[in-house]
Amino acid sequence: MGPELVDYLLYEKEENGVLWIKFNRPERLNALYGRSEPVGTVAKVGEYMRAADDDPDIRVIVLTGVGRAFCAGADLKNNIPEEEIGPKIAGARTSEIGADGSRQYFLHAFTKLHRDISLVRKPTIAMINGPAVGSGMDMALHCDIRIGCDRSRFVSYHNAGQIIENGGCYYLPKMVGLGRALEFAYVGELTAERAYEWGMLNHLVPHDQLEQTTRDLCDQIINRPPIPQWVSKQIMRAALDSSIENTMVMTSNASGIMHHSDDAIEARRAFTEKRKPHFTGM
Repeated sequence: MGPELVDYLLYEKEENGVLWIKFNRPERLNALYGRSEPVGTVAKVGEYMRAADDDPDIRVIVLTGVGRAFCAGADLKNNIPEEEIGPKIAGARTSEIGADGSRQYFLHAFTKLHRDISLVRKPTIAMINGPAVGSGMDMALHCDIRIGCDRSRFVSYHNAGQIIENGGCYYLPKMVGLGRALEFAYVGELTAERAYEWGMLNHLVPHDQLEQTTRDLCDQIINRPPIPQWVSKQIMRAALDSSIENTMVMTSNASGIMHHSDDAIEARRAFTEKRKPHFTGM
């Protein structure tokens, strides 16, 4: 059963196993619809990805934007209908709910929605076709792989008077080193070239090659057995906050189990028989 679709976030499933999730408010540079509401963009991204995670026909999830922007972050001229907001705290001002209420709101109702992206089992790719601003940048950082072009640009929350939130403060120091992460925190903007040099982008290509580069990478992923991909992702993400000893235990446990999986047996047979394997995720 698929997700409940909305027109401001597209869900485009292809027969080859690729799902394209596209921010679709090009007239607003794909700014978010709502904030933490169930109908808001960030919640819907997580809902779409969880649906794709459960769909056996989908192997790779690509997050991108329609038009000339990836995602412009929060819509500072938010016009979400009041009847769709839900509990009052979802749209409340700090003056209405207090400082601690505001903290609770961001932690439980918004920040965790971003983290839903990183918890998806299957490979996720952010195809950054233009500016990734604020929350848009955080969602890209929560994805496994980022592919950028000459039109890509990262912009933090400074224009809204906020610090880097959600994934940014966690992932950036690990990706680029503390000094570079702090430089970005102080300056607030980063070009595609600099992001690639720093390691935020896995690939940097001309804009007219962006989609084909993404499709080529998806093909490479799909042509490999899925279970090692899923387990490697889970172990590597856990290892970011673990020790070598714990990581060794996780890999040893997983390796023994996967050795007897249907896909592992098929991979070995296909290799010896010099044919293309057929993987089922079993």
